[in-house]
Amino acid sequence: MTARICQFLIAAVFLGLGGWALFAPANVIELALTEPYRDTGFIMRFAIACFGAQAVMFGIMALVVRWTARAFAVFAVVLLPFFVFNWYFHYEMPVLTSIGMLDFAGNLTMFIACLLGWRAARNDERKANRKFA
Repeated sequence: MTARICQFLIAAVFLGLGGWALFAPANVIELALTEPYRDTGFIMRFAIACFGAQAVMFGIMALVVRWTARAFAVFAVVLLPFFVFNWYFHYEMPVLTSIGMLDFAGNLTMFIACLLGWRAARNDERKANRKFA
């Protein structure tokens, strides 16, 4: 798998889940949050839509910049706390429904893409360095 494909996979997660939150925040609230934590008021819909807008923005940036091996590695490390978040808010404090755990699936997909992307980008960078050596 090439680094660019890994990058596109990361972008797809952000664009897919972020787009859902941006364009259908009430649906996200209904499907992804357990009953005691559902609030369909304006502020909650607004906050979910803002979260989605930021995710879509990052997804677009992930499509247009070229990630180095270092970028993939850093992003993989940055994802680690989100696994704790998913575990805590699904198992310890049941805020996220099983559908809400799509966030976990997206994080896992991106983490794997980061590892594969890191390896591919590192190989590409080594090849490029040999050409100029």
